[in-house]
Amino acid sequence: MHKGYLDEAESLLSFISASPTQFHAVDCMEALLLEDGFTELSLSEPFSVSPGGKYYVTKNRSSILAFRVPTEPLRGCMICAAHTDSPTFRLKPDFELKSSGYLRLSTERYGGMILSSWLDRPLSVAGRVMLRDGEQFTSRSVSIDRDLVIIPNVAIHFNRKINEGYAYNPATDMLPLAGMAEDGGMLRAQLAEALGVDVDSIAAADLSLYDRSRGSILGLNREFFTSPRIDNLECSYASLRAFLDAEPADGIMTVCASFDNEEVGSMTKQGADSPILFDLLLRIADSLGRDLSELLPSTFLVSADNAHAIHPNHPELSDAAHAPIINGGVVIKHNASQRYATDATSEAIFSEICRRASVPIQHFANRSDMPGGSTLGSIANSHLPVNTVDIGLAQLAMHSACETAGVLDLTYMISAMRAFFSSGILAKSDREWHLI
Repeated sequence: MHKGYLDEAESLLSFISASPTQFHAVDCMEALLLEDGFTELSLSEPFSVSPGGKYYVTKNRSSILAFRVPTEPLRGCMICAAHTDSPTFRLKPDFELKSSGYLRLSTERYGGMILSSWLDRPLSVAGRVMLRDGEQFTSRSVSIDRDLVIIPNVAIHFNRKINEGYAYNPATDMLPLAGMAEDGGMLRAQLAEALGVDVDSIAAADLSLYDRSRGSILGLNREFFTSPRIDNLECSYASLRAFLDAEPADGIMTVCASFDNEEVGSMTKQGADSPILFDLLLRIADSLGRDLSELLPSTFLVSADNAHAIHPNHPELSDAAHAPIINGGVVIKHNASQRYATDATSEAIFSEICRRASVPIQHFANRSDMPGGSTLGSIANSHLPVNTVDIGLAQLAMHSACETAGVLDLTYMISAMRAFFSSGILAKSDREWHLI
């Protein structure tokens, strides 16, 4: 495998390792934006943006939206939207459970994970805490950076039929072991220590378990990589890398967004089913003296969320004509019921962008007798009516604690999105567009 591909994959794995939760992912993306000279704007203050300026905003410290204002008069937008969250277990507010001499943590599922994949592996706790100082409240990301808890399987001697199929109960089977019963209060103390604050200053917290496994590159030709949270930090990383590297077309504003809560439906103040993106574009247009409604026909949205590769052991689960393979290129996703927003217009335009960038494309559609998943493309479209394509990269074991994807595909995605952010579409009518 070419060293450049491997270096890119290692950079992604470092990004994922530093992003145990969506709050940390936003911190990491913010650091990259600041390093590139972007300026943070506050949603609670009037916007004043300048031609040629580079800005970003955050919402709930778990969603982030960055944009470049063109130096020429604004005539359209190229937008990519990914998401920062992954399936996990959230800690309940009163998370300590003492029984049988042990201390366990009370959790509940966040998103649709493969339960068994979380068993018998080192886990830890991370998230966001609210710190109180008098009447002042401050949000801080926190992670206990060591192997901390484990969800132990039941020995086969106590469950002789476990290899014949077992339905794990999240309320009983999936509770993590944290210590002995007398260790009550230690987790809060360790969170405070990680932040360098007093325990009493922690007013509330949004905490999750995270898999401590460091991603690795594998395969006979080092063509695969495996890691927690590939879905969807791979797309968040790749789209931001491309956004920072691209040279936008004249008069085209580029926007790179990563939303929270996609895994639970996006219906939150920081999710794609909120007006965040529309309001941001409206405020930018107003600041530049433009009517947003006139810009929307010349705006294009890429919804970037990973796709299912054909499974080597179960090819029968895929539609034979729409079964992407790992390292086969960027996947365009289709669904007749609009779980994916791709249509003929967006497919044609995005395919041409990939052709210009010499990036291969594949197509995914579910077997007609199997319901598929969904993503944020059509959800975002309900607030922002623009041409939209749903894409992703082919991966295996989606929503497992540890997933597998392709080294080549990461580079394909960065190249495709760099070409996307360097392009623009200009609407001549509701049936004709010009790609620049």
